[in-house]
Amino acid sequence: MKINKYAAIDIGSNAVRMLIANVIDRDGKRYFQKNALVRVPIRLGEDSFTSGEISSKKINRMVKSMKAFKHLMKVHGVKDYRAYATSALREANNGQVVIENVYRKSGIKIEIIDGRKEAKIISNAKAFNTLNMDKTYLYVDVGGGSTEFSILENGERIVSKSFKIGTVRLLNNLVSDKVWQEVKAWIEKHTEHFSKIYILGTGGNINKLYKMAGIKEGKPISFLTLNAIYEKLSKMSYEERIVNLELNPDRSDVILPATQIYLKALRWSGAKVIYVPQMGLSDGMIRAMVKKHPISRE
Repeated sequence: MKINKYAAIDIGSNAVRMLIANVIDRDGKRYFQKNALVRVPIRLGEDSFTSGEISSKKINRMVKSMKAFKHLMKVHGVKDYRAYATSALREANNGQVVIENVYRKSGIKIEIIDGRKEAKIISNAKAFNTLNMDKTYLYVDVGGGSTEFSILENGERIVSKSFKIGTVRLLNNLVSDKVWQEVKAWIEKHTEHFSKIYILGTGGNINKLYKMAGIKEGKPISFLTLNAIYEKLSKMSYEERIVNLELNPDRSDVILPATQIYLKALRWSGAKVIYVPQMGLSDGMIRAMVKKHPISRE
């Protein structure tokens, strides 16, 4: 048996995360095991989507976070890593300056990726392994700055689209009715000819909602259950959600707009349930990294 550690750094609009995973090769087979996950709520999108650039204060927090991640990778003995940034840095006027600054001060090399590549990488997470491939899915990945939508048929992505609708944008009232209508039209157009469709949801918020629902692993969360949770959350204050539900402060506010996006996707597609594989960009990044390394036969 051979075990190597790999790290994936996901620089999102709401938080920056680093996943360290054990990649285990045994008897010609490869297994993936989460080892550690660190999350820092920098909320880059708050700057990028409002002023158009990342502030010096948040750049400093980014640099400190990357330095900490680098030390953790050394302690863990990580073999390789990738660091990808999504919509917040992609749209910031000084996005390139930020990643150059971070690299110079921390040694961490960041790549800014588009929505299409993000969706493709998440597919590498093998989220579909536990799902019934005879079903058709509307894949919905809600982030802080954007939401990716795809139609999955027989396990294959047949069409995808990324929209600038994300939780941080919604919190800052930066999503127009026109964009909502574009999302609605896209979903209806690409789901209308399927007699039955299911939602496949990924992202930190749907993972948290799934846990709150207390559903057995592998089972979907229904529209009625999700709507009931939304009603409960919306009646509570920001502080009550933190204290009573033990939500992180940076989760307590974004969870409401995230739930709205999933509920609208359910309504517009005609789906009744959401499957939640609890996989994401960082999981896909790990799998993409190790593809170039042949499975050890030791």
